[in-house]
Amino acid sequence: MSLWTSLEPASATVDPGGSTTVRLRLRNTGDVVDEYRFEAVGPIAPWTTVEPQTLRLYPGTTGSVDLTFAPPRTPDATAGPNPYAIRITPTEHPEATTVPEGNLTITPFSEVRAELVPPTVKGRFRGRPKLAVDNLGNTKLTASISGSDNGDNLSYDIHPGSVQVEPGRAVFVDARLKPRQIIWFGSKEDRPYTLAVQRSGAVPIDVDGTYVQRGFLPRWLATFLGVFLALAITFVMLWISYRPQVTTRATELTEAGVVSTLPPPSPTALATAPPVAPSEEPVQEPVVSAPPQAAETPAAGGGSGDGSDGGGGAPEKETKAPEVTAATAVTQLAARSAGRHICYRAYVADQGWQEPVCDGAEAGTTGKELPIKALNIAVSGTKGTRGSGAFQYKNWKGTKWTGAADGIDNYLGSTKESDEPLQGLTIQVLDGSVCGNPHVEDGGWLGLVCTDPGKWKYIGSNIEQHKQLEAVRFTV
Repeated sequence: MSLWTSLEPASATVDPGGSTTVRLRLRNTGDVVDEYRFEAVGPIAPWTTVEPQTLRLYPGTTGSVDLTFAPPRTPDATAGPNPYAIRITPTEHPEATTVPEGNLTITPFSEVRAELVPPTVKGRFRGRPKLAVDNLGNTKLTASISGSDNGDNLSYDIHPGSVQVEPGRAVFVDARLKPRQIIWFGSKEDRPYTLAVQRSGAVPIDVDGTYVQRGFLPRWLATFLGVFLALAITFVMLWISYRPQVTTRATELTEAGVVSTLPPPSPTALATAPPVAPSEEPVQEPVVSAPPQAAETPAAGGGSGDGSDGGGGAPEKETKAPEVTAATAVTQLAARSAGRHICYRAYVADQGWQEPVCDGAEAGTTGKELPIKALNIAVSGTKGTRGSGAFQYKNWKGTKWTGAADGIDNYLGSTKESDEPLQGLTIQVLDGSVCGNPHVEDGGWLGLVCTDPGKWKYIGSNIEQHKQLEAVRFTV
């Protein structure tokens, strides 16, 4: 070997997000001029910079290069000692490669993020939010979870009560909130609460949420029962106060000794005279009917008002217009324009179902931070569609792969209030390709993604980033 090397120092320490420099000295112990190339190898090579990358030395001369280590402040920068090496390759004698080794110690750091999913839950007897705990540091996280609120209005049942999270990982904690008093009547009440992530030797991380407690019975029913009870009491009181006093004077007359002076009836007077036929028909009072209302029209088959044909007829009940779904829209579009079409609509949080749009139009919202919870998709000319929604944190847990033929509605995701919003979806058409452009939280429009013919592809946020889906565009 015609090369001498030395690392100064052989061991170094660096903080994540910072940098440190180690000097590599080398001497050409050969008898020819040689040029040396330097290359960092090992797990921390992506964070290592060598300056200069080549060095030319005459026989017997000494030179040096600087090794700069800059690990990022992420869970990838594993805390503790990390070995590294520099491969030195001579140009004149490439077979005489030298690999000096050193040790770099990365200091530990802690960074924890906690988020309630969803931040607001509603219920009459209980609420069930989830607490997502992300370990963004480079050491294992051990923490306990507790709940509190001003006024002690809620009780907390938390599973698990303590968690251990590896660097770069996240866990979900199930919390069950139960009000200590039930609202039987009246409007809903907001009960703010706090879930705290407590670590040893660190300030607790408080995550605020709101439990909206609903009344057991709606307010209008309580008002109705109160009015009904008041009317019933009023009726009873009026009946008691104004009840007719019915009396008889028969006893009084008997006691007073009143005797009738009329002679007894004769036997001839008891005979009934024969009935006499009336000389003319009896006179009847005229019946006046109310005039019809201006907005009313007589129903078909109604009577003339004399009751012989079933009366004047009742007004017809109004019928609710059928819901316009994606299948309705794509069927109408296919009737107007032949070819491949795709129509879709979004169920947006706090807004509900939107009107369907087709062939590249925007469904959902942008700039309002409102997530899409479910999608309704229908196609024509593609022999059907298949797909599955990916929830924001549970991903595909609890979802099903659903499909529908041309002109039939296919639904992805869930409109249930307790379920998470979508962060993306997988989709395919059975004939041809489908393209989608998702708009996600804090990421905007991510760009067009197209499937191979007859294959499926994922469209949405990066699965590890858990960004909520806010808007989509589809074409086929």
